[in-house]
Amino acid sequence: MKKYFLPQLLLLAFLSFTACKNNASSKEGTTDAENETVVDSTAHYGGATLYTLRDDMAKNPKETIKAVADMGYAYIESVNYEDGKFYGMEPQEYKAFLDSVNLKPISTHMGMVTLENADTLIADVKAVGFKYFVIPVPPMGMFKYDPETKTIGMEGTREHLVEVLNTLGEKCNAAGLKLLYHNHNFEFEPGEDGVTLYDYMIQNVNPDYVDFQMDLYWVTKAGADPVEYFNKYPGRFKIWHVKDMAENGNFAPVGEGTIDFKRIYDAREKSGMKYYIVEQDQTFNHTPLEAVEISHENLKKFGFH
Repeated sequence: MKKYFLPQLLLLAFLSFTACKNNASSKEGTTDAENETVVDSTAHYGGATLYTLRDDMAKNPKETIKAVADMGYAYIESVNYEDGKFYGMEPQEYKAFLDSVNLKPISTHMGMVTLENADTLIADVKAVGFKYFVIPVPPMGMFKYDPETKTIGMEGTREHLVEVLNTLGEKCNAAGLKLLYHNHNFEFEPGEDGVTLYDYMIQNVNPDYVDFQMDLYWVTKAGADPVEYFNKYPGRFKIWHVKDMAENGNFAPVGEGTIDFKRIYDAREKSGMKYYIVEQDQTFNHTPLEAVEISHENLKKFGFH
């Protein structure tokens, strides 16, 4: 029996520590994702990642997903895959259920991917109808968590990471999917040559196969500017993770923190953004469902629709 949660568990341990501490080029494409346009309607708009709702999903996935749909979200991102199933559902069952509640499957985090299991995972992702296959952390044992310093990072070379991403991206492209890499903050630390891992990846992955899911919180946490990256690498950031930052650095619902989302949203065309997805790694004074609903309502304050 294969279980695919280690990267998420390690990351959650890091996030828990962080929370406690804070509380004391446009191009042609042939994939389905590149041919898709942003989901947009008056009544339903925006996306939510089910990572925020992971505890609720573990208890009752269908009821939780239905609640997301009832809030007015238009699409979702998945993070759970085990034994060929998404949240305990076979790909076709999962697809049918999402259809029944009028939610589109847009992206899924697949941190468990290896060169050996990639073809199987890609086939299952495709069967659900996802457009984007997302790498949430450096895959295949390259992600590291240091329990002594409570930091996350990467083992191995950036050259090897780019090679792996290109290989996986080519496989995704052949299936009509687009591979995206999702950032945290460690990718923005300068290397010995002064180049950050994030810049190195953008400059060296094959843009026909690999683009990026920008997490606006983690970019801000790293002291970088999302808009500067949009201007520097236009068209490369197909999905955004949208979550706010409280004054103490904690995660916060959209509109209850310090990030200038209007300025970022105004630069959406330059970024290449096709979808935006609400995320909140930890929700503190709100239940996860409350936080997701607050964020959805407050998106409108910044022009999101």
